[in-house]
Amino acid sequence: MTAGRMTGNPASAPTAPDHDRARGGAALIILDMINDFDFPGGHVLEAKARRIASGIASLRAQAERSRLPVIYVNDNFGEWHSEKSRLVEIALAAGSEVARALRPNPDDYFIIKPKFSGLYATNLPVLLPKLGVSRLIVTGIATDMCVLFTAADAHMRDYALWVPSDLVAGEDDDRAAAALDIMAKSMGAEIAASATLDCAAWLARLDREGHR
Repeated sequence: MTAGRMTGNPASAPTAPDHDRARGGAALIILDMINDFDFPGGHVLEAKARRIASGIASLRAQAERSRLPVIYVNDNFGEWHSEKSRLVEIALAAGSEVARALRPNPDDYFIIKPKFSGLYATNLPVLLPKLGVSRLIVTGIATDMCVLFTAADAHMRDYALWVPSDLVAGEDDDRAAAALDIMAKSMGAEIAASATLDCAAWLARLDREGHR
């Protein structure tokens, strides 16, 4: 089962139903990739984010073909009065190749988070049930921080997780590998690379296993 992209007009902002839908849908989460990388260690992380951006774009295309919601979950980078267009503008003005490659579409959801987890103090825990989503594909940065914290919060809420190992990145490769190991062994997350697994195959397997 997939959660439809709730748009009446392709050029309009995304909407969601008033009431929760039945579980079983999936969504693609893109974490912190709209980014100017203007922070200590940012140049290292930016180089790694560039390497995963095209793969995330390909997975986003898969999600769109399957009518799965695409949800950007992004840090506010200290812009407490900010919103989607402002954050995109800042990243593009800084010359971010990552933001240019993954610029949100008008019908993508965009959630601003104040801390590491996309589910902490945001409206994501309200949005997902309204879309009928109980399966999350988590991509982006950083593997050992925002990806890990978001996955942990999702696991506690009984979401099935796929964290493609080739579509997440961290500043330190050893910490990133350790974080993926925790997600796989402690949270039951699938961490197969997107080169060996696609959306349809992962969702079909969950259906066979009876995960809702």
